[in-house]
Amino acid sequence: MTSSVPSRRVRSTALAAVTALSLGALAACGSGEDAEAGAAGKNGPVTITFWGWAKGTKDVVDAFNAAQSDVKVRFQEIPSGNAGGYAKISNAVKAGNAPDVFNVEYPQLPDFVSQGAVKDISKLVPAGLKDKYLPQAVQLTTLGGSTWALPLDAAPQTFYYRKDVFAGAHITAPPKTWAEFRADAEKIKKADPKARIATFFPDDPSTFEAMAWQAGAQWFKTEGDSWKVNFTDPATRQTAEYWQKMIDDDLVDVAPSFSQQWTAALQKGQTVGYLGASWGAGVLGGTLPDQTGKWAAAPIPTADGNPASGMLGGSTFAVSKDSKKAEAAVKFAEWATTTEAGIKARIASGTSSAYPAAPALLPVAKNSFKGQLFAGQDVYTLFQDAAKSIRTDWSWGPAMGVTNNSLKDSFAGIKGGTGSIFDSVKGAQSATTKELGNRGIKVSG
Repeated sequence: MTSSVPSRRVRSTALAAVTALSLGALAACGSGEDAEAGAAGKNGPVTITFWGWAKGTKDVVDAFNAAQSDVKVRFQEIPSGNAGGYAKISNAVKAGNAPDVFNVEYPQLPDFVSQGAVKDISKLVPAGLKDKYLPQAVQLTTLGGSTWALPLDAAPQTFYYRKDVFAGAHITAPPKTWAEFRADAEKIKKADPKARIATFFPDDPSTFEAMAWQAGAQWFKTEGDSWKVNFTDPATRQTAEYWQKMIDDDLVDVAPSFSQQWTAALQKGQTVGYLGASWGAGVLGGTLPDQTGKWAAAPIPTADGNPASGMLGGSTFAVSKDSKKAEAAVKFAEWATTTEAGIKARIASGTSSAYPAAPALLPVAKNSFKGQLFAGQDVYTLFQDAAKSIRTDWSWGPAMGVTNNSLKDSFAGIKGGTGSIFDSVKGAQSATTKELGNRGIKVSG
């Protein structure tokens, strides 16, 4: 299919992909469309446009452009997805001026596919390439038997905490269970009434979703040619009730993610822990240069103390539906996600602690990471163990934009007592089911 094919056909193909994940090969775009990219080297390098926001991305682009001559990348940094990047990409796709390739996180990829915004790159992916990635990452980028993106990183959950503050509160080890986490939160608040063990982010539902994932929830399943949607299972209810009580009892702060309020609380020692993911080590390192050596990373607590993790974020490289240079875009994405030079450029920037989706790059990532904040702790071995515990039975739905907007709008009133987390989740299920119907996607159960 070429750019002259009506968008209706692109959309119907994408809808089929996300409606029935058990489908085999789809009628999709192939390498035969890429006449311009195939001409690379004949008329000079092919120049592609790339939009992204992940830490270290500019360094990766610079390294790629310096390493070869067939493809050149013109990079534009945009806000993170939740901060407006996804809206910018969607608007560009609708206007017909989208970049050739852009970053999209795993949760949002099915949504972009269902809207016909990205290209099926199955025929452009070299044989054996997917074998280089973690199975969980391949699973999240494969819909309807087709490949819609190349994975950059996995994002196992991680708990970061102030060692000195924990010691001062007579906490000798990081919590292994959520019950211990609550007990530690009480000790920290008792030792310093202004201090809190962590923050609940009302503007970023992905943190709560990762908690539900870790607990064993399955919000989306496919049944034949339809989706089953269930946000009110016991695992989600227990997760919601746990965090509701933590908020009601004032044991965690409630603040927007990565806001000035959150940053100031960390810098002042009023927030002494962060429930994040592997990439959070880089975020904290760049945020807290004056707290060198005071932090440590630990596995995320679980209900029973046995290892289990969801994924909080994690990024991919997707090719926009109208790109005439998809072959070159895939070449760049492959280099950025599977070469030692690509991952070294990203992590040596000093701002990224991405855990590569290609396991062979783990040694390079570990050696490139500047972890002064953690006093030389081997955080990458911790990430590696956490990645092994990521539950494999979770799927993201095809309308996560609507799901997350509903949660975000409702979460805004949680601290003021105008709603509850579980009520928000039930409302998000209703909004999601309605949106799937509007898109012509069948819903069962």
